[in-house]
Amino acid sequence: MGKQKKESHNGASLTPLKNKTKREQIKEKAIEVTLWEAANKLRGSVEPAEYKHVVLGLIFLKFASDKFEEHRAKLIADGKEKYIEMPEFYNMSNVFFLEEISRWSYIVKKARQNDIALIIDTALHAIEKDNKSLKGALPDNYFSRLGLDITKLASLISEIDSINTLKDKEQDLVGRVYEYFLKKFAIAEGKGKGEFYTPKTIVNLIAEMIEPYKGIIYDPACGSGGMFVQSIKFIEAHHGNKKEVSIYGQEYTKTTYKLAKMNLAIRGISANLGEKDADTFADDQHKDLKADYIMANPPFNQKDWRGENELLDDPRWRGYDVPPKSNANYGWILNMVSKLSENGVAGFILANGALSGGGEEYKIRRKLIENNLVEAIVIIPRDTFYTTDISVTLWILNKNKKARTVEINGKQKNYRDREREILFVDLRRWGQEFEKQFIELTDEEIAKVAENYHNWQQTDYKKTYKNVPEYCYSASFEEIQANDFSLVPSKYIEFIDRDSEIDFDTEMKRIQKDFKNLLEEERKSQEQLINAFKTLGYEL
Repeated sequence: MGKQKKESHNGASLTPLKNKTKREQIKEKAIEVTLWEAANKLRGSVEPAEYKHVVLGLIFLKFASDKFEEHRAKLIADGKEKYIEMPEFYNMSNVFFLEEISRWSYIVKKARQNDIALIIDTALHAIEKDNKSLKGALPDNYFSRLGLDITKLASLISEIDSINTLKDKEQDLVGRVYEYFLKKFAIAEGKGKGEFYTPKTIVNLIAEMIEPYKGIIYDPACGSGGMFVQSIKFIEAHHGNKKEVSIYGQEYTKTTYKLAKMNLAIRGISANLGEKDADTFADDQHKDLKADYIMANPPFNQKDWRGENELLDDPRWRGYDVPPKSNANYGWILNMVSKLSENGVAGFILANGALSGGGEEYKIRRKLIENNLVEAIVIIPRDTFYTTDISVTLWILNKNKKARTVEINGKQKNYRDREREILFVDLRRWGQEFEKQFIELTDEEIAKVAENYHNWQQTDYKKTYKNVPEYCYSASFEEIQANDFSLVPSKYIEFIDRDSEIDFDTEMKRIQKDFKNLLEEERKSQEQLINAFKTLGYEL
């Protein structure tokens, strides 16, 4: 992994940029902050829950236009001027074709007109019409309906106009801005909002553990597509080939579905998100899919996710009890199990309650363990998520825990038989503070956890892995059975009783000495104060 990401006092990303002077780095870092401040000016003009769509829609327009103009210039330079108005010559290079009315220069020129909102809507409609991959992705007459303050909108357009989106392709400037905004919106909107954003460090942890280098990646509750973006970044960071992965996802909320399509389009990532936004349980968009990797952060503790007599015979629960309608956690688990390929691996986040629930949840969890599907359980630090303060767990499910030798990204892996074992990891004491109220895992910590997990999987694990108190423990099936199939890590990981190590008499003598010194200092201070008043002719 790269160097540890740090946060400034204002939340701007301080990821080091290679081959840049300090002044250049500071200037580029400020772009995100500047845009955030500009977006905040929309408050009062639109509801806070809405203005992310305003900002991100405009960022998309600017980026698409810059890419278009760059490719247009290249066509002219290559002597292909007669093709510059033909969409095919842009689409074949993964560039969106833009009519004149959709180009950023046209929008900037019209920015202070009374009908600027309509102009933006028209621009977005034209882009979607000319580019099939964007079908259903862009806002439909969104800006016109909002009744935006023209002056504030013009100011925001001016700020976005200052961004050179093509300046640093390697650093993915626009993608960085986009990601920053999603995070800031999630933080700003607070508990119960912003479900579309999963903290990047959590996604990185999942990617580093399941290693999605080659095959089909699936996310049944994909939000804004963050899992996919980080998967591609993971592949690139480890010198893999992103062309060797196919991406499938599904999202229930219409506005978030559109955000996902825009987010992926901005990064040049092609994905199948289904024909429409839809409920994964009621209207599965990928019924016959078998995925090699599943990465997900489904809604926590979702109630009434099905009707009393609905989905009772759904093939996704075959071999298991029907998940209770009172909580969708095990519905999500079984949906993912049903989508795993022969050697498929899933990494997903759930609320801690799923580790020990009773009733149907107990029966399903027991069956998952007996079927040798559960590979690792990782407790995530509290306050990692921006929209909830409940404790969460990373589950790793593996369809094939048998001994085998495979090549992954050019390296040979010698897996041992782990069918009767589950690795438990506790990260509650890990992470660093940012934004004064949240915790995030560092790149170094993520790398350490992933390395420990991969060591545990290998044939030579006795040389490279060991159980560590208050951190990790490899539990046998018999131990889990003895704990009535609970997956709560504290039932297995050894915790040190530090109280028993304290010599009471020695500790009390230390405290006695400290108090004695404190009282003596207080006495001297009082004596000095009395003398000071005496000097002035006053008695206390």
